[in-house]
Amino acid sequence: MGMRGGEGLELVFSRLVLLLGFLFCAAGCNTRHYVFNVEGAPYTRLCSTKNILTINGQFPGPTIRAFSGDRVIVKVYNHAADNITIHWHGVKQPRNPWSDGPAYITQCPIQPGKMFKYTILLSSEEGTVWWHAHDDWNRATVHGAIVIYPKPPNCYPFKYHQEFLLILGEWWKRDMKEILEEAIQAQNDPVSDAFTINGQPGDLYPCSKSGTFRMVVEQGKRYLLRVINAAMSNSLFFSISKHQLVVVGSDGSYVKPITTDYILIAPGETMDLLLEANQKPTNLYYMAARALVYQNIANFDINATTAILTYTSNCHKKPPSFPSLPFYNDTAAATNFTSKLRSLADGHHPINVPTTVSHRLFITVSLNSMRNETKTTLSASLNNISFEIPSIDILQAYYKRINGVFGNKFPCKPPLYFNFTADDPPTSLLAPRKGTEVKVFEYGACVEVVFQGTSLVLAEDHPMHLHGFSFYVVGWGIGNFDARKDPLTYNLVDPPLKNTIDVPRDGWAAIRFKANNPGVWYLHCHLERHLTWGMTTVFIVKDGAHPQAKMLPPPRYMPPC
Repeated sequence: MGMRGGEGLELVFSRLVLLLGFLFCAAGCNTRHYVFNVEGAPYTRLCSTKNILTINGQFPGPTIRAFSGDRVIVKVYNHAADNITIHWHGVKQPRNPWSDGPAYITQCPIQPGKMFKYTILLSSEEGTVWWHAHDDWNRATVHGAIVIYPKPPNCYPFKYHQEFLLILGEWWKRDMKEILEEAIQAQNDPVSDAFTINGQPGDLYPCSKSGTFRMVVEQGKRYLLRVINAAMSNSLFFSISKHQLVVVGSDGSYVKPITTDYILIAPGETMDLLLEANQKPTNLYYMAARALVYQNIANFDINATTAILTYTSNCHKKPPSFPSLPFYNDTAAATNFTSKLRSLADGHHPINVPTTVSHRLFITVSLNSMRNETKTTLSASLNNISFEIPSIDILQAYYKRINGVFGNKFPCKPPLYFNFTADDPPTSLLAPRKGTEVKVFEYGACVEVVFQGTSLVLAEDHPMHLHGFSFYVVGWGIGNFDARKDPLTYNLVDPPLKNTIDVPRDGWAAIRFKANNPGVWYLHCHLERHLTWGMTTVFIVKDGAHPQAKMLPPPRYMPPC
């Protein structure tokens, strides 16, 4: 089924030029330039208008398009009243943490009235990844897609006629500063007012019908859907009425094709789907996404956001049909989909899973609670350490050897082993230790990390994202990880290559990667409230001996703190 030769490639490129207005350079032209203007803009959703933070006035923001291996230069001008940084999620940035983006981890924020030039170094990524703000809660509206095509004469291992972006997100009626302050106070979970597809809530929300996104297809043709979960709070089920989906990629890597009626996509994840336009062209069909929710539904929006698939010949006589989405708490549907992901792992796309391990980490991912004289607040931790953001960025402190900014004693295991998934854990385990502790690896170390979910305070799933790397998900399961038995079931043949793994509720996930990217790299939960509460740490990879194994020097200008 692979597309080979110039004919298929020209077909894809010609349609991109016509439909997307983007003209690719020849193969020798490998630097692309973009300008991002950070600015406020009025947007009306759910019957009211408010100013939101945008890039170039767009929500979602502009799409970056490039070939695998390209260099992309993005000049970010901050015209807003608040600080900003941008992270290129899923881009490994070999040897270049200076442009990775998380505030106070690899850079200080871009201050109002200032500019910073990001250099994005693409390497082996192909497919769909994305970019988003990485300071405070600005990524709620500051985000967009990165589309990476194989470098000619290579091409995707599948054919398609046209592609569409589907960015799943959320809308908040209140100002995001107010939401952030509510999260910082950490007495409850901030809840959005709607989920969105390409910035629109869809027909089922008030005052939203006219703006509902429409995807127009032609009978008999195949389409590539690039789906991104940019939501702040929830994993989402996604489905299209009466149409099957074929998953062919995730997080910028290929997977063995999976034919399915629905997908589950966690915050931070991307998925590439093929859609056959093979249904009655006289009908309308809803695309819909609904949250996977483990908590009391009174605290969450379980409505579905919708968009409409319509055929070119449709005369719009009937209302759209609705897909059979899994129910909001259908954990069986969630695990059934996730368990099917496998790397393509063929002759054109080999994988290299570390089979021996030099460093093993067992990391508990927990919600916690802390009480002072007046109130109890929520917290979050990795191995019972709730991360404290420093006042200057860790990369600068590491590079310039500034003492006192961070410690290097992030533990390889939790301070106490107990029944992590028990229904009633001891209250003595609820309070974490605060600190800014990182884990340091020698260049070339083969690392295994087992993330263990816990039921402390509340059992939830945790989409863990590692900057600077893609990793192999070699195993996962429900309950407590068994160090004797569970590694015997690891998939070391074709595990999926990911940058974000959703650790299941009351379960565990095991990843492996080779620490061959020198620099400072953030590890965190991609549920924004959990990040705010401290479910983060930092991995530092030392320079290797060879010049190509050393971190690049900093650019001439880095934003000051």
